[in-house]
Amino acid sequence: QVQLVESGGGLVQAGGSLRLSCAASVRAFSSAYMGWFRQAPGKEREFVAAISWSAYYADSVKGRFTISRDNAKNTVSLQMNSLKPEDTAVYYCAARQGLTSIIRIRADEYDYWGRGTQVTVSS
Repeated sequence: QVQLVESGGGLVQAGGSLRLSCAASVRAFSSAYMGWFRQAPGKEREFVAAISWSAYYADSVKGRFTISRDNAKNTVSLQMNSLKPEDTAVYYCAARQGLTSIIRIRADEYDYWGRGTQVTVSS
């Protein structure tokens, strides 16, 4: 059974940092394409970052966020620095079977999702 569980969300002041983690029970995790998305109230789910053999970031977070994976532990993390109020959203971990150099930025390209973790950045 596939399961993704996010953790690490919380309340932080602007300029602060948070690290989100996603524990995955995805079969053959090392071959899974992993991503992070976020969704603010009233907005569509937005791509944040993805990782296969290398990482890719949305322009809005480039230089501030870092995605990484630990295949031995079946986890993917998102280190978020220099947080802004605009980063406030529910953050979701997502997975897709099969590594590829093709960048996957659409939510409907992913097969599995966690329930999300709330990140709130205050000014």
